[in-house]
Amino acid sequence: MSETTTLGAHMDAELTSQPEAWARAIAQSTAEHLLPADGARVAVIGCGTSWFMAQSYAAARESAGKGVTDAFAASEAFLGKNRGYDAVVAITRSGTTTEVLEILAELKGAVRTVALVGDTTSPIMTLADAVVELPYADEQSVVQTRFATTALAYLLTSVGMDLAQAVEDAKTAVTAPVGQELIDAEQFTFLGHNWTVGLAHEAGLKMREAVQGWTESYPAKEYRHGPISIAAPNRVTWMFGEQPAGLDADVAVTGALYINTGKHPLAELARVHRVTLERARARGLDPDLPRNLTRSVILDQ
Repeated sequence: MSETTTLGAHMDAELTSQPEAWARAIAQSTAEHLLPADGARVAVIGCGTSWFMAQSYAAARESAGKGVTDAFAASEAFLGKNRGYDAVVAITRSGTTTEVLEILAELKGAVRTVALVGDTTSPIMTLADAVVELPYADEQSVVQTRFATTALAYLLTSVGMDLAQAVEDAKTAVTAPVGQELIDAEQFTFLGHNWTVGLAHEAGLKMREAVQGWTESYPAKEYRHGPISIAAPNRVTWMFGEQPAGLDADVAVTGALYINTGKHPLAELARVHRVTLERARARGLDPDLPRNLTRSVILDQ
């Protein structure tokens, strides 16, 4: 194995295993009944990547008619009594994130809580009222791929979304060669609509973490309200899911590369993981140990 391919070795194995992990989460979600019931008013919390997965779940649940669902960064969550939440869902790979644990401790005995976690030896196991255990999706790489998408596969399945096509599309996405134009691109903007806005934000974060690159992310219809001004040759605009009418033509005029493959949006996020890894390797960066980041943020008391 060359020095280049050893960079991000954990991330490589973890992102490649996503289709298998999703299939397992889909079956688990179908069998379990741990999440809030239909009609419940729900808040979903997380930090970093988990916050963006919370956004996707919240949009999908509410759009499916399952009840009011709001997503919050755990550090800025508004969960007081006047909000009237019946349950709080927390997403955390490590189960040790300070802000998440603080909220669950505050809500103990007052509001039902459900946690989705990768590390089933973590403190969150005794703080939440119910735990969705996803140890098979846990990771060694600091940069998250498999846990986030597997947790989201579980959550999307719970609101009735059929992810069979996502699993099939991802089998190709996680191993597809990455074109040189994507390796060399100066800048990426990711776009989404409804539940895929969270995917766009997560794609942008992933590339910032692993590649130290300039990325932006927006709801797709907001893109032409200013952000399209940065589109230019050697830059990429990447759409997750169905695009707004005329967006492709508007981006083409700028000279930027426009990507909207028509593949399942969750599989497209997995493809971004592959692109991110190969861009990091080309720059001599190791996404398993990215600059200034650790696996879990544990704040001083």
